[in-house]
Order: sequence, then structure tokens, then C-alpha cells
Amino acid sequence: MLGDYRIAGRRAAEIAASVEAGVGSGALEPGQLLPPMRELASRLGVNPNTVAAAYRTLRERGVIETAGRRGSRVRAKPATTGRERFRVDVPAGVRDLSSGNPDPALLPPLAEAFAVAAARGDRAPVLYGEARVEPELARIARAELEADGVPESPVVVTSGALDAIERVLAAHLKPGDAVAVEDPGWGSVLDLVPALGLRIVPVGVDDEGPLPDDVARALTAGARALVVTCRAQNPTGAAIGAARARALKAVLAEHPGTLLIEDDHGHRIVDLTLHPLAGATRHWAFVRSEAKAYGPDLRFAVLTGDAVTADRVQGRQRLGPGWVSHLVQRAVVELWSGGSLDSAGVAAAYGRRRDALIAALAEHGVAARGRSGMNVWVPVPDETGVVARLLHAGWAVAPGARFRIGAAPGVRITVSRLLPEEAGELARAVASVVGPGPVLRDV
Repeated sequence: MLGDYRIAGRRAAEIAASVEAGVGSGALEPGQLLPPMRELASRLGVNPNTVAAAYRTLRERGVIETAGRRGSRVRAKPATTGRERFRVDVPAGVRDLSSGNPDPALLPPLAEAFAVAAARGDRAPVLYGEARVEPELARIARAELEADGVPESPVVVTSGALDAIERVLAAHLKPGDAVAVEDPGWGSVLDLVPALGLRIVPVGVDDEGPLPDDVARALTAGARALVVTCRAQNPTGAAIGAARARALKAVLAEHPGTLLIEDDHGHRIVDLTLHPLAGATRHWAFVRSEAKAYGPDLRFAVLTGDAVTADRVQGRQRLGPGWVSHLVQRAVVELWSGGSLDSAGVAAAYGRRRDALIAALAEHGVAARGRSGMNVWVPVPDETGVVARLLHAGWAVAPGARFRIGAAPGVRITVSRLLPEEAGELARAVASVVGPGPVLRDV
């Protein structure tokens, strides 16, 4: 059952740690069946309740799953290893369209903004006990949010969007609670949810965002939270339009106790109008990261939400890192105020590259999705084969396994550095390994 790997330990924590170490090292593979609790207890010379406690801990950490009489097994995508194990190793000379990174040429310079912020800090250092959010940053962020229809609410600063999402989930949910997430969706969220001991309930996604019927089924079945992407959904490029927003709000109105988390992934890099769902439930959070517009290493996001959610997030933040560096906050204010980013130009550049590839694929009879952002999603019959053959042809794309649970196979192509004139060559390569499929048509 376990091959050469021997689970060890006398206490529940030691047994859980032994299993987790095996999963992390690869000695216990995804899907591998674990011994029945009584059998393992007998082998280790411990009470079966001790093994039961260890298995419960592993379930809450997202390492294993239990299916009644069929026993417990390592999750197909355990939180211990994460979806980064699906990352493609890109050989020299191969174009990397798998990373999901923005185009460095479209990122504004940061040096001057940080120099201004550092000089201000030298004159008046920030000390313990001061406000956690820069007043000018809160003012600008609040004005932008209100202009986009997000209800008036407190502003919190976090170290990126995933940090914000994790803090909101932890502030409201307990291990075992179910969370409705997009499928396909952001791989980091698909890792985070089980890592917090929460259960994933997948909901389908089309070009307009989460499918209302799927969301309704998930919430009716007991999901306590819903995580959605407003624009530039990763990996499909979906963006919630006005009609879809109304439909989703109608579903949420039937479930007002749902914790709603919105990730505006396309902030500052798309030109589609935002249609927020914020305020449709009692507890909600709306998150905007600056990673795609100003660079992933900025590690900065603005979070707003109902008063209870904002207070809980700030309270827990106070006991951990305390606050996000005021040096970073002040630099962000300089970036926002200085006009260093041409949002419309960035959105147009990504749009041209994305549209060029989708059109070129369509000419070869290959269906693709990509309404907004910097990614194109291509349904394929065999992810592994397509990724391998494209690598051989000189193109690296991301396997869809990083982004899906039960959704059909696909590959994600990041077009941020793909020039429009290169789209034809890539489309020919994709068509040669995928083969023609049904062309997507407007209905």
C-alpha cells in the first residue's frame, strides 16, 4: 500500500508529521491509499483514536481526503506540495509563455517613487503605534473604489492579493467549512483553501465569470464562502459583465450569510468596466493587487470590506506582521499620483496580443478563450502531450492541471510578451499538436 515508506510516530502530531513529510518528499504520491486507522494503530502500537486524530489533522491541512469505506488517501493535489509542482521546466531557447508574468517592458520604473518615500521616512521615521494605513493612500484608494461602485467601507493594506484572501477566509471560517471557487481558477487559491482545512466546491466559469446556477447549487449545498474574480480571471480571462453581475447578486440575495470575496485581478491592466458584487451579502471583501500593473515584487494589495471583516483582518494582522511597510505604502502613493503607469496603454497592448492569438487560433479551427487580461485558455484533449509537443516545437505553455479541479483539460498561454506578429507562428504550432476543434462563435 505504501511501498517502502514507513509511517512513524506515537502521538497524533508525530503521525501526521510523518505522513506530511512523506507527501512533501514524494515518497507518498498523490492518490496513494493510506492504511486503515485500526491497521496503522496496531502497527504503531497506539490507540486507534490517536491515528484518527492524526488523519483528521491531515484532512484539515489539505494533505489527505477520506471517502467513507473506501478509506483515506493522499489528495490528488495535496496542499503540502502545491500546484507549483505542475510548473514547466523551460529549456534554453524555448519561448516561455507559461509563467503568468506581466511584460517587464510595460512595468513603470519604481526607483524614484521609493526614493521619495525613503527620504520622507528619513525625515520622520514611522514608529510603533502609528496608523497602519497611510491616510493619503486610503483617500486615493477609497475614491477609486467608490468611482467603481464598491460600497463605502474601511481600507486595509495587505502583502498581495493572496495574503488578503487568506486573512479573510481565516477571519470567518473554521476547518471543514466549504468554499465555492472557480473551476478552472487561480491555482494559488485552489491550494490555499485546502491548506486552511477548508473544502473546495468547484463552480464552472464561462467568459462572463462564475455560472449562476453552479453558484446557487454550491451555496444551497452548504458552501459558506464564494471566491470570484471580477476581471482578467486566471486562467481563462473571464470578466463579469453587467448581466452576470445582476444574476450573481440575485443568487447571493438568497444566501445573505455567504462570505463573498472578490479579486479584481485585472485592476489597471484591463479596460472593461467593473461590475462589483460587493455588498450583496453581510460579510464581503474586495481585493485589488498592484502586482500585474507595477510588478509582482511590490507585494501590495488594497482590501476593503464590511466593518466586521475589515476589523478582524486588521486585528489578526496586528498580531502578526503588524502592518505593511509605510515605505512601500508611500511609494505606492507616489506611483499612483505620479502618472507613471499608462493603464489604457497597458490594457490595449495586452488586448492586441490576446486578440491576435485568439484570431490566429480560430483560423486553424482551434477554440480559445481570453476576454480580458494577459492569458488565453485553450481546451485540449491531452494536457501532458500538448505541453510536451509544444516544448519540442519551441513554446512553453502551462498545463491546465495547475488551475482546475473537475473542469475539462486545457492549457494556459500567457501572451504578455507575445508580439501580435508572432501569433500566427504560435497558432500553427498549437493547431499541429491539438488538432482542429469546434470554433467558438458568438450567440
